[in-house]
Amino acid sequence: MLLARAGQRVLMVDRGRYGTDTLSTHALMRGAVVQLHRWGVLPAVIAADTTPVRNAMFFYGTESVSVPIAPRDGIEALYAPRRYVLDRLLVDAAGAAGADIVFGVRLKELQRAGTGRVIGVVLEDETGHVHRVASSVVVGADGMRSTVARLVDAQTYRAGQHATATVYGHWSGLDVAGYEWYFVPGLSAGAIPTNGGEVCVSLTVPASEFTRLFAHRTDEAFAALLAQVSPKLAAQIAGVGPRPLQGFPGQAGFFRRAHGAGWALVGDAGYFKDPLTAHGITDALRDAELLTAGINAGSDQALADYQEQRDAASLEVFEATETIASFDWDLNTLRQIHESLAKAMSREAKLLVGV
Repeated sequence: MLLARAGQRVLMVDRGRYGTDTLSTHALMRGAVVQLHRWGVLPAVIAADTTPVRNAMFFYGTESVSVPIAPRDGIEALYAPRRYVLDRLLVDAAGAAGADIVFGVRLKELQRAGTGRVIGVVLEDETGHVHRVASSVVVGADGMRSTVARLVDAQTYRAGQHATATVYGHWSGLDVAGYEWYFVPGLSAGAIPTNGGEVCVSLTVPASEFTRLFAHRTDEAFAALLAQVSPKLAAQIAGVGPRPLQGFPGQAGFFRRAHGAGWALVGDAGYFKDPLTAHGITDALRDAELLTAGINAGSDQALADYQEQRDAASLEVFEATETIASFDWDLNTLRQIHESLAKAMSREAKLLVGV
């Protein structure tokens, strides 16, 4: 979207279908909402019956902390649209800006010059036909198991040591007024208002415990563990009844090399951190803008600058997330970590406002 708005010729290919969902608990932090506002996409998010979030509650065992979402930076509230809503709106905005968008196509190979520089792609459609497309830059925005990263052999130069696993579902009829984050030793849960009056309820455990806890009778395990974190929320869900659950078994965070001759990585393809701090979409939108500036500058050095800017903006939150994902904390220590994390996120939002 941003590249097309800047006048670049853009081809976006997606092996999936238009408007499909993806694995995500989809909470947006202030930085992401600020970006959507600046890009003119936020009104469509609101129009999709996305519940405004004007307060965040943090529950540390039996104690709680309320954090009002102050109206500033051009936004009145936070939002957590389902990914089939948000992704569709961004695709529509990219198409409106002039990008060519093709679904049901996968990346098969990269084309290279004699120097090794990436100069295009080899694509395969659903019928098996192969298409060669020349390009000045190939961007891998294709997730933590990125095909582009594999084909360019993008090296990981910093890896996290901890990972959490999450199981989540969506319920209607819950008494949840804003973001709710619950913590007890060894467990965490979240309640995230989203579209159409639904609430995404997630339960997080150490990744090492995922199979043992959820391999059998996932619904029963989810209900029992949620009752340990928030009896009130568990009782509400029990009253509504079971809903389909999805699970993420966990992945340790990493920083990958995000640029090279004729290629770049953005989003989880280049930088991933544990989802426990609900900051992945915010990072992806931020880095999309940083990378757009690098591509528009038109030099390999500008792409190197993009990676440096990304890392500088990410490191503080990455390290705090690592600590939280370890589950090696008491509740008082966790509260202090969250206070530091909130300050880092506030600084990030101010940075984005000034871009």
